Amino acid sequence: MFFSRSLVCLAVADLAQAASSKIHWGPCDLGEFNTTLSLQCATLRVPLDYSHPNSSSKIDLKVVKIPAAVQPSRGSIQLNFGGPGLPSRQAAVNIGPLLQMLSGDVYDLLAFDPRGTGTTIPFICTEDAFTIGQILDGMESGTASDTALGRLWARGEVDANICKLHGNGNDIGEFIGTASVARDMVSLVDALGEDGMLRYWGFSYGTTLGATVAAMFPERVDKLVIDGVQNPHDYYHADADFEEWTDSDKVLSYFFTSCIEAGPGKCALAAQNKTAAELEQDTYSFLDVIRAAPIPTGAYLADENGIKSFILQELKDTHGWPTLSQILAVLVYGSDATKRQLLGVLYAAEEAANALGVHSIDSTQSLWGIHCSDRVPRIDSFDKAAPVFTKLNNISRLVGGLVAYITTHCAQWPWHASSPYTGDFRVKTKNPILVASNSRDAHTPLRSALNVSAGFEGSGFLEVNGTGHATISAPSVCGFRALVAYWTNGTLPSPGTVCETAQPFDNYEWSDAIAEATGSKNATSLKERVVYPRRLL
Repeated sequence: MFFSRSLVCLAVADLAQAASSKIHWGPCDLGEFNTTLSLQCATLRVPLDYSHPNSSSKIDLKVVKIPAAVQPSRGSIQLNFGGPGLPSRQAAVNIGPLLQMLSGDVYDLLAFDPRGTGTTIPFICTEDAFTIGQILDGMESGTASDTALGRLWARGEVDANICKLHGNGNDIGEFIGTASVARDMVSLVDALGEDGMLRYWGFSYGTTLGATVAAMFPERVDKLVIDGVQNPHDYYHADADFEEWTDSDKVLSYFFTSCIEAGPGKCALAAQNKTAAELEQDTYSFLDVIRAAPIPTGAYLADENGIKSFILQELKDTHGWPTLSQILAVLVYGSDATKRQLLGVLYAAEEAANALGVHSIDSTQSLWGIHCSDRVPRIDSFDKAAPVFTKLNNISRLVGGLVAYITTHCAQWPWHASSPYTGDFRVKTKNPILVASNSRDAHTPLRSALNVSAGFEGSGFLEVNGTGHATISAPSVCGFRALVAYWTNGTLPSPGTVCETAQPFDNYEWSDAIAEATGSKNATSLKERVVYPRRLL
């Protein structure tokens, strides 16, 4: 076996001392979730600090359960939808019916908000409106100007000081790291009173959480799926998440190629009578213009940071590509008046979704609190950070500047995660895990999934020849069958399996794939049940 027995024994000892009482389910509070599903809720008390499990300092995990369609269930699957910094409970409720079908309708689905988010000791730097405005205004792109990176570096120190002086970081900053959440997951397994085995489904950053819990507790793994895989080595040990963005520009190029192939009837940009390469170059030229001259639109300022963030969000799944093409057709080729009108409507509509660089202070604070405390190396000067920014920009023209603020803040972060996982990700789990990835993912490239799968001995691998963030964004008959087979009987895809799916702009949904896979005649009912919430991850 590849895993360190001493590390595993230490982790098991932590959990043995932290053993909690059995969990008791009851109805959820009225209005707590926006859903018509029949849900159950419970609260699990766990140690704040697993290195001192008998301390009086505890936290409460509020857990939501979506009961299996087929009862009695075969047990529970825990869910996480990424970030870090995103709550999981409402997201689980939103996508629960789809995940139930993809797991054979035989498991209860569980979710709690990870530490530092939502209802679980949310990490807070400040609640002062003026200071929040300063933080958000300072999160410019690293490519916004010749002085942007220097300002971001200085802003990183200022924001870290704000979090230390005015927030709750001195109380919880050490205790919201990924390894602590992994221990929470196993505490929940113990409290459930099932078979003592972990079943988990994680997406995006949730794959780093999944890889971590599997490496810490390999003997507890029954079934575990990680989809849209982040490189955990980069996450913990690199100066930036370099590998995460290696395919971002390629996926944007594929958007333009697919647009031309779909034609003007499905893609508005195709009506410009230009090649895909010309459309792409014209889009970057527009971004260069708006970098130098942002466009005021009512109460909003449309700038390079906002438009790039919006494009990156839209690359998460292809269902929004027809709309993206319409928007870019106006922004790149429209008149100044139509651009202003569209941007005003777009910013107003998107502000609540935080998709245009109008960052959510909650998710931003949580991202810093979790990711920065997890990151082991700390850069101690701007001169040492400069090559990191250069590397990010060389990796991705679209994303490099957008994510510079994570590096500047994590480099100067005042807290380190308590009792982190210090081993590697070369592990043999008791039962094999399943690693999944789309062929084209602008956020977590295929190579990261292959990297992680190679480390987990005996793991299965599922590639979907689709586009989007995680295979959950690319409906396919083959993918549906592979997931159901794994969850219901542990069957792994044959080596080299690549599942085909529909082309972008074809508006192919999970209800179509499931109806085709199961021979269902009731497509309307399926469409109502198995909705994939856009921007879930």
